[in-house]
Amino acid sequence: MSRVVFYTATTLDGFLADPDDSLDWLMRQEQDHQGALNYEEFIAGIGALVMGSTTYEWVRDNLERSGEAWPYELPTWVMSSRDLPAVEGADLRFARGDVRAVHAAMLEAVGGPAGKDLWVVGGGDLAGQFADAGLLDEVVVYVAPVVLGAGRPLLPRRLDLELLEATQNKAFVAARYRVLGPLAEDRPA
Repeated sequence: MSRVVFYTATTLDGFLADPDDSLDWLMRQEQDHQGALNYEEFIAGIGALVMGSTTYEWVRDNLERSGEAWPYELPTWVMSSRDLPAVEGADLRFARGDVRAVHAAMLEAVGGPAGKDLWVVGGGDLAGQFADAGLLDEVVVYVAPVVLGAGRPLLPRRLDLELLEATQNKAFVAARYRVLGPLAEDRPA
């Protein structure tokens, strides 16, 4: 069964990026790329991706600076209310509005509900929109030993989660959670 997974890294105080959208704090962390909850094993089970415009622009800008190619061969949806330039050779689909329509298109791209998983690449608010729609199944997070004090929040929603797995991967605490839904205190009686 296809799951929607938010796979990301965060600081100890819950930020994805600093106030200037920098990930310098992340790039200097030591990680075992074959270790617990590693990217290679994760991406092997993914069939389609979705990211917000800020994440897309960050990836695109870094590719332009480095001269590297688009890193994903999978169909990628970019949620944006603005018109953004595409990356040549990338399988990009720009979308706006309710994430339910994008979710349906992503499921179709992976062969239906029995296909591969769907990855919310970036944007805590975008992951929150999937959670609001009842479509976010899991959160896999690498917690770095860094405190920023401000920045882009990990997941700006009030959710109950169930811990499924937790371990160390070099500098990180790596954890996988099942999304149970809105906080019990916030659910209608």
